[in-house]
Amino acid sequence: MTDVTDVTTLDLGPQTRVVARLAAGVSDEQFADPTPCPDMAVRNLLGHLLGLSVAFRDAARKALGPTTDTSPDTTVPDIGPGWREELPKVLDDLADAWRDPGAWTGMTRAGGVDLPGAVAGVIAADELVIHAWDLARATGQSYAPDPAALRASYDFLLAAAGEPARDDGPFGPVVDVPADAPLLERAVGLSGRDPGWRRG
Repeated sequence: MTDVTDVTTLDLGPQTRVVARLAAGVSDEQFADPTPCPDMAVRNLLGHLLGLSVAFRDAARKALGPTTDTSPDTTVPDIGPGWREELPKVLDDLADAWRDPGAWTGMTRAGGVDLPGAVAGVIAADELVIHAWDLARATGQSYAPDPAALRASYDFLLAAAGEPARDDGPFGPVVDVPADAPLLERAVGLSGRDPGWRRG
């Protein structure tokens, strides 16, 4: 795992606001549309964003329990009737939790995996950056991630690309992207996605 001690002051707030804006732009008619995530429709992606926001909020708070102990692969995520109010609030809570310097120290847990707090914070940034791209592409919205969160995501994914067990983990095989491509496209490729993916 890459050294992430240089991002312990990363504010997730700018990126959580981007995610909230994209979520607000999703219409009910788009819930069943496909996304760049295999086997996930838009409604499942929104449910995943809600679940991971709760999990990483609690990981920051070191409030370990069912939300941090459960693997995201256990069930297919979905949304409930109150998701439009719930998701922005949980995203705000997530950002607030990671503003506490204590969140970045010691050990915590997310997705049933014990890991350093600093690593969990970077993974949270990566999840927000990449899944926001998924949501934007699936729903035809423009997307400009927070530059600091994007850099943290790219550095994390670049380090993860060299790990032996990569293909069995949360990322698929790296998609080759030109070295002079925008940083977001390079991060998307490192996450196992095709930056050229389009809905329909």
